[in-house]
Amino acid sequence: MNDDLLFANEEAIEKAIIASSEQETASNQGCWKIIIADDEEEVHAMTKMVLKKFEFDGRKLELLSAYSGAETIEMMKLYPNVAILLLDVVMERDNSGLEVVKHIREELNNPFVRIILRTGQPGQAPEEDVIRHYDINDYKSKTELTVQKLYTSIIASLRAFKDMKTIEYNRIGLEHIVNSTRTLFEEQSIARFSQTALEHIDDLLNIDTDRPQFMGSGFIALTHRDKMEIIASIGSYPSQNDTTVNLSESDAFIERTSSQLEMRECGFVENKFIVKYEALDRYQILVFLEGERQLNDFDKYLLKSFSSNLSIGYDNIFLNNEIIDTQREVIFILGEIVETRSKETANHVRRVSEYSFILALAAGYSEEESEILRLASPMHDIGKIGIPDYILNKPGKLTPEEFDIIKSHTQIGYEILKQSNRKIMKTAATIALQHHERWDGSGYPSGIHGEDISLLGRITSVADVFDALGHKRVYKDAWEEKDIFNYMQEQSGKMFDPQLVLLLFENMDKLKEIKQQFPD
Repeated sequence: MNDDLLFANEEAIEKAIIASSEQETASNQGCWKIIIADDEEEVHAMTKMVLKKFEFDGRKLELLSAYSGAETIEMMKLYPNVAILLLDVVMERDNSGLEVVKHIREELNNPFVRIILRTGQPGQAPEEDVIRHYDINDYKSKTELTVQKLYTSIIASLRAFKDMKTIEYNRIGLEHIVNSTRTLFEEQSIARFSQTALEHIDDLLNIDTDRPQFMGSGFIALTHRDKMEIIASIGSYPSQNDTTVNLSESDAFIERTSSQLEMRECGFVENKFIVKYEALDRYQILVFLEGERQLNDFDKYLLKSFSSNLSIGYDNIFLNNEIIDTQREVIFILGEIVETRSKETANHVRRVSEYSFILALAAGYSEEESEILRLASPMHDIGKIGIPDYILNKPGKLTPEEFDIIKSHTQIGYEILKQSNRKIMKTAATIALQHHERWDGSGYPSGIHGEDISLLGRITSVADVFDALGHKRVYKDAWEEKDIFNYMQEQSGKMFDPQLVLLLFENMDKLKEIKQQFPD
């Protein structure tokens, strides 16, 4: 073998590596993988000797050996993040190296690995032909590959690989931010929104597969008057079921950094990230995440970009909550007006609302669907606004004609509410129309039965009657608890959906708490 291929003496090698190595950070962020593909054992030994102390960008090399084209391809499948392939042209066949190049680029679709073609027989693979027809990045004759030239090729190739990967990770990161925005901006509760946001942040910080995983732990909390309540968490922090955050090692950092930050400004310290947003009523949202490795400039860029979207998302949620709170207030006022007009207590509609929410959850509705029912059910008797006072507040028994007029409140309520395209109002319209239908089909206004009655109407019917029986009305006194239970059981399968009656009894403790919370 040519002496040039055996490189310089050991002292020269040491000086060349120390003088030229670039160390932007002292921490080892993982090794650059380089495959030496050659059928000569001596080439492997010499290359590894020269590069054993080499570092670039604070990362050492991991040198892998392959002795044939087939073995090289298998190794590339096993290690798709290989940075450089030092590839011999002639191995088990005269053109093995060229076949490997074609397979990597066309079959494995790997445009990132830098391929340095090395050959001891340039005549068999002329440089001009190879460069023109094969996607390689450098071509060296083994006789010309001195220490310095090998070193220069490695440095140039690693820089190119790093730049290409940075561009690719930027693309993936921005694509991830765009895609996550679709998820974040779906209508959802602030707790679910925050949990999704934390998971997206953690994913963003693990896009770069060439580095150790971030392994994030953190939380999103509502802060108010120096108290913090967790609404989402990942890793080692408490779950959102915990009411307060009990911080230990990171509490000083959070307190110090959050107090220095302007609203929507990101703070970074080594492996920690923090940002805060203004919320309504002097609340603030605090986002905190820490991981097992330091954040680099690319991480910070992605986090700042994502935080801008997160800020918009929180603005939308608070605005949406404000609209919902306004709707809730208007709905309760309307419901209370009707109940007060009919000499019933305003808290009846609040109790029915809360009872309906609990029964809907127990019946399998999602929290969002149950919340809509909670908001809509107070308007179940809104149609009574069209019933004359002398009938509505008659203390004695109604005549058949008067009862027919009373029954019309279901249709009146439906006509009032059906005009809206809002989900809450559409739900309320269905409830107003069907909450007096009976499971056995003997109800009104349509006489439908069983599951033909909307579950919304069936739930509100159970909640409404259960509450009405326990409280004084113009036409009756409040019933004893045991009499209420007996009646609900007796009407199971007649007036009421039997399954809902079972759920009513199973959740009786929760219903009693609501009754105490909203007394007449």
